[in-house]
Amino acid sequence: MNLREVRDRIASVKSTQKITAAMKLVSSAKLRRAQMAIEGFSHYSDKLNGLLASFLTSSAGFTTELAAERDCKKAVVIAVASDTGLCGTFNANVINRMRAVLEGYKTSNIDVEVYVVGKKMYDAVRKLGYSPREELMSQSSTPQYNDIAAVARELMERFRSGGIDRVEVIHSHFKSAAKQEPLNEMLLPIELKMAEMETLPTTDYIVEPGREVLLNALVPKVVELRLFTALLDAAAAEHAARVLAMQVATDNATDLISELTLEYNKGRQQAITNELLDIMSGKGSL
Repeated sequence: MNLREVRDRIASVKSTQKITAAMKLVSSAKLRRAQMAIEGFSHYSDKLNGLLASFLTSSAGFTTELAAERDCKKAVVIAVASDTGLCGTFNANVINRMRAVLEGYKTSNIDVEVYVVGKKMYDAVRKLGYSPREELMSQSSTPQYNDIAAVARELMERFRSGGIDRVEVIHSHFKSAAKQEPLNEMLLPIELKMAEMETLPTTDYIVEPGREVLLNALVPKVVELRLFTALLDAAAAEHAARVLAMQVATDNATDLISELTLEYNKGRQQAITNELLDIMSGKGSL
């Protein structure tokens, strides 16, 4: 590689480094917004879960159609990835988990319907021979509660009527800014035994119009919230993965620029040395 090629390569890497640094800043801002959304929403979600747990402790024997356990003949999988790449192994990890889950259903001869979130997941599901449902397709980076709740209500209605027997969500869980991991969550049938129930005292509430009416309203709301929370979690994980990937790319560009600069300087010194030797040789021949 001659000096001109090295100089052009350095300029190209510096240009790429500016792009990756800018993308890191953008993803950092999006991550902060996603974390704020999760934090703000978690207060409402925790209160609602606590309210449901309180009523369940004082309503022994309460049952709901949404908690019905039955032989699974048809399942729905909601698989969440991103619309774009440049986020490290984020998409690959959750797509691999999705493949494993679908393979398990196929082995058990269970019919599966797949709702996809994000273009990357859409393409992956299509490659496996499935026809993905696109109602949640646009809910990747900025989930919208009303749209997600509408899909949740549709799935609950199909579950009540016996059209589907299980709903499972596969998404990346945001553990920290440096770590995200794929996660499976069972959306339906809903688990009524909640962690909050272990610490709550049994209270005899007076409820109007009645416990059954209130619980039958709370349980569907909790299902909607769980689906929305899963997509919020996945969005935060995506932005965190992209911040990390762009930071690594920026650091690698810095190292490559240092190596190329060293190579350029060595080549330049060698060229100067050769010129001096030519001058000295010409002078000696006179």
